[in-house]
Formats: sequence, C-alpha cells, structure tokens
Amino acid sequence: MDTAELTALLTPEGLRLLDDVGPIESTDDAARVVSRLRAAGHSPALVSAVVGQARLRVRAASKFGAFADRMLFTRAGLEQATRLPIAARHAGRFRDAGIGRVADLGCGIGGDALGLAGLGIRVHAVDADEVTAAIAAYNLAPFADAATVQHARAEEVDLSGMDAVWLDPARRTAGHSETRQVASNEWSPSLEWVFDLISRVPGGVKLGPGFDRTQIPDDVEAQWISADGSTIELVLWSGALAREAVRRAALVVRGGEAWELTAPADTPDAEPRELGAFVHEPDGAVIRARLIGEVARALNAGMLSPGIAYLTSDAAMTSPFVSSFRVREQLPADPKKLAQALRARGIGTLEIKKRGVDVDPAVLRKKLSLRGDESATLLLTRVGSKRLALLADRV
Repeated sequence: MDTAELTALLTPEGLRLLDDVGPIESTDDAARVVSRLRAAGHSPALVSAVVGQARLRVRAASKFGAFADRMLFTRAGLEQATRLPIAARHAGRFRDAGIGRVADLGCGIGGDALGLAGLGIRVHAVDADEVTAAIAAYNLAPFADAATVQHARAEEVDLSGMDAVWLDPARRTAGHSETRQVASNEWSPSLEWVFDLISRVPGGVKLGPGFDRTQIPDDVEAQWISADGSTIELVLWSGALAREAVRRAALVVRGGEAWELTAPADTPDAEPRELGAFVHEPDGAVIRARLIGEVARALNAGMLSPGIAYLTSDAAMTSPFVSSFRVREQLPADPKKLAQALRARGIGTLEIKKRGVDVDPAVLRKKLSLRGDESATLLLTRVGSKRLALLADRV
C-alpha cells in the first residue's frame, strides 16, 4: 500500500466501502470486485486499497481472529506481526513485572502494542515507516487512552518516563508488499544499539527463531516460542522481565493451552540408545532452545542417534513437548523395496517425516505409488551411516 492508497482508504467513504465489500478469498473474486467498484466510479487508488485490505483481512484471521475484520494491514506488516494470543502472553510478562509504560520500538501494524494496551499497559508505539505508523494508529484507535503512535526511527525516541521497551528490529527491506531477508549487518535499528539499550532498560526483543545463538548476550533470557506446531520466534528478555536463573526457555502453545520448559543454560543431550517401542520428535522450540535432554529424561528416553533430534523409549509415555509415535516395524530404506512393503500392508495415506537424511518427501511419495485404505507415519532417519525407515502410528 502506498500513501495515495492509504489516503483514499482512510476516509468515511473508503472505510464504509471496505466493510461493504467483505472478505475476498480468491483471485477471481478480487477481479470481479475490482470491475464492480471501477464501474461504480470509484478511483483506482481507492479500489486497489479496498480490495487489497479485504484480501489481507482474510489472511490475517489466522493471527488476529475476529479482530482482523476491523484492522488494516500491509503485506509485510502482516507477515511480520506477532499473533495476537502470543502478543497477549508477551504483554502478560510486562504486567506481571509491574511495568506500566512501554515503548514499542518498531511496532509494525501494532500487533504487540494491541496486546499491551489490551492489558491496560500504556504503550508508545513507534515505526520508521510513515504508512505503517499510520496503519498502527488506526489499529490502536480503540485504545486511545492507553496507546500513542509516533512516526520516527527507534534511535530518535525520547524514552524518559518509560519503564521498559519492546523491540522488533527490522530484518527485511523496507516496503509494504514484497519483502526479503537481509544480512545481519543490515538490521534496523542495529543489534549493537538494541542490545546496549536492553542492558540499561528492561526489555524484550523479538527475533527470528533461527537467530545466530552466538550473538545472544549472556545476561538475557532467551525464550523460543512455537505455536500450533510452528516455531515462530525467539524473544530475548532483560532486566526485570528476565526470570531469575532462567537463560533458556521453550514455550509451546497449542490452541488456548501452553507449556514451558526452562533451564539456566543449554542442557546436554541424553545418551544414545537402541530403537525402542516409541520414537519422539521434540517440538521445534525445544530443539532451538537445546533442551532436548530435559525432555528425554522426563520420558526415560535416549537419543536415537547422536546429533539427530529423535528420541526413543520403551515406556508408553508422551509429553506436550514432543510428538510421539509407536513403532510398528522397520522397513527397507530402498524406495523400491519400501514401496512394495507399503503396498503389501495396504497403506494409501502416509505421513512422511525425516531427520538427518537427504530425502525430498514429495519426490519419495511419487515413487511409492501408495494404494490402500490404511494410514501410517513413515519416519526416515539414520543411525551412524545406516538409514532407517520406521513405520509408525502417531500416539
């Protein structure tokens, strides 16, 4: 969205038109709406803005639920925005630490600021992009008593009176439609500036889950977060927002429930052991936080192979921190023999998972020519140089 489109949209006519159009889910639907609105005499800028927002609201429902129908977005802003339930959990940490005023530096379309304001925390939201800041102001308008928005660079903001900061350093090129990852030295604000700030002011820093661990400061809590099976972010907490004696944490959220593992440091992996009756795949947040050993000990499990994130055990135990599979049998790893074995067992529906082997599941699936009414999971991995193909069922 450019400035002309936003200006056309932020009028009574534009906002009414957006509400009247409703959700647009397909390209064909979008084309029909464009033709109808242009025929009705609406300007190209307004039509483009309305149709673009209607499509983004459909995509945003997965992050913002029913709130998406009353929000505005940019493509890049929506892609980078924190899911509202996760933002609420972040805000809860600020509230529990007694924080009353937060500067949200790099607020994007306002997802985290909404979580803070929704818990009654006063938030000053800042973004360096003018269009994005304007959209954040619109999204935060229902919380006018608790939220203010400023168009500025993070480094320019007066932080006097603020109890804490929240930062989402830009990891992508500026723009509202197409984004790309940038090199580590292109972060804005710079990581050097960010880490210096949170060494002096309590804060949280949202980063990608694959962030280089060697760059994590020693005196912060690093919390990896997964939501509904996807590892979505790493948050570094400092000062009063960091929990005592916690330096590594894995937060696993599924639906409305959440579970967390914490430790004072990375934990060593469990010892390897022979294949047992069960194989367990740790959640991505657990793997990123290097807390696999904690989960293994809770399950009386060992590593299936050193350096590969599969655990194995004989006990019929599972955990919210793993996906567990009961092993039926070991099959030949050769694709032709594997295909024959699966057909003989009547398996027509197959979930394929792999770790530690160079296999493209989509290519393998075509080679298997599956037929039958049965379903199963195929776990592909290795122990040393030996490949394993394990037929299993999800627990």
